Amino acid sequence: MNKMAAGKAAGDMNFSGRVALVTGAARGLGLAYVRSLAASGAKVFLQDVGAGRDGLGEDLSIARSAAERLQGEGFDVLPMAAPILSRQNCHGLVDQILHLAGRLDILIHNAGWVGYEPVADIGEASFDHMMAIAAKTPLWLAQAAWPLMQAAGYGRILLTTSDRALFPDYAQAGLAAYAASKMAAVGIVNVLALEGRAHGIVVNAISPVAKTRMWGMDGEPDELRSSEVAPGALFLVSDACNEGGWILRASNGQFHASRACEAHGVIYPRDLKAVAAGNARDIAANWDRIAVPQQEMRA
Repeated sequence: MNKMAAGKAAGDMNFSGRVALVTGAARGLGLAYVRSLAASGAKVFLQDVGAGRDGLGEDLSIARSAAERLQGEGFDVLPMAAPILSRQNCHGLVDQILHLAGRLDILIHNAGWVGYEPVADIGEASFDHMMAIAAKTPLWLAQAAWPLMQAAGYGRILLTTSDRALFPDYAQAGLAAYAASKMAAVGIVNVLALEGRAHGIVVNAISPVAKTRMWGMDGEPDELRSSEVAPGALFLVSDACNEGGWILRASNGQFHASRACEAHGVIYPRDLKAVAAGNARDIAANWDRIAVPQQEMRA
């Protein structure tokens, strides 16, 4: 895709003068985000350690090769192969970007992996690794970028969650650790969106579906393409998005944003405007009134 075509695909949003960091960005969704941002005028730091499908290992050439391809198309993209699995790593990466670019306006945390372990087999090391990349890393990156964004009165932060965690319909056996980490990301978004409101820092989440390497795909898929998710990420980190705390579901070129909200009239936590019950037997007797699916509450 040439620069003109990529710019058109990006929807001609203007990111000129903006500096962005995208993690896990050498392939799949991350690469699509980088391309969209760069095509819209941003200077993009493409971070990727080149880990294998198991989330382990390093191949420093992966980020460099991806950046070189985009540079060949005329985009302002710089590779960053630095690790991001610790607070020190994350702060060091942001410090390096500040040294090179003088600012950081946009942070997209896309890096992650999918590890299948039945509940009986989950080990502490694998669980900690999952939480580190999907929950701790975005928090440390946001923490490192926060003073820069706060001083500028502007920032856009986008974390990644998953339908596998958000909806019981799509829960999958073996993904307890993965789901835990993706729900943790939502909690982080809710709090950072609140903390950032007074400083022009907008924080949201994206729940993407695309056939990528994590799906077991090699090459361009015939559906569920990363490029069809990228417009959602681009909007969420743009000037046009000025409200945080949303989860944007993005799949197959379709988008739906939602966020949890309290029912009308609730005085939390003393009056939930809910069914009163004095004991467990009362709850059992009224369960059909207490357990109301969300779609029925909206009807």
